[in-house]
Amino acid sequence: MAATRPLSRFWEWGKNIVCVGRNYADHVREMQSAALSEPVLFLKPSTAYAPEGSPVLVPAYTRNLHHELELAVVMGKRCCAVPEAAAMDYVAGYALCLDMTARDVQDECKKKGLPWTLAKSFTASCPVSAFVPKEKIPDPHNLKLWLKVNGELRQEGETSSMIFSIPYIISYVSKIMTLEEGDVILTGTPKGVGPVKENDEIQAGIHGVVSMRFKVEKPEY
Repeated sequence: MAATRPLSRFWEWGKNIVCVGRNYADHVREMQSAALSEPVLFLKPSTAYAPEGSPVLVPAYTRNLHHELELAVVMGKRCCAVPEAAAMDYVAGYALCLDMTARDVQDECKKKGLPWTLAKSFTASCPVSAFVPKEKIPDPHNLKLWLKVNGELRQEGETSSMIFSIPYIISYVSKIMTLEEGDVILTGTPKGVGPVKENDEIQAGIHGVVSMRFKVEKPEY
């Protein structure tokens, strides 16, 4: 089975994308949101993945598509109600993802007390970098993330600024839903989120580790 499901291409067969909101204090402030005592969770479908070489798609129902840069944790084995002290044993590696967000739609959902599905879970809403094995990142809480739009630096942050640590998040999530091999947890975005439009080019990276590039397009449907 392992031969047909390489973790290096987890986006082709991994089932779940679990996203953590409000995990950087500076982003909480820029969104004028309240910091919480527990993580905010939402899901994206596996069809949200957009590997490098495919475009970021702008849903027809939004006029304000935003980029949110995030470190992704790729699970290496099944994980259910794991204690925080053992959580990292279940990690296979990492990737860089964008949590593309229809901000105007999200704002309306918030006002009406509705779920964020329309704003967060559309096709190609999770652009993803190449897989980075765990061994190449000894400390995931000591990384610098960056994102540029058309060459202009928009987001820059350090994973040391996370409110909830990766072991805490894995333990917390696994007590709610069983995580499986190939599943991904997006760990939140630093400040600097902002809009993109058709024909923009997004570049993003983990300093010294991996980078990626995407073009923003309108879907043909």
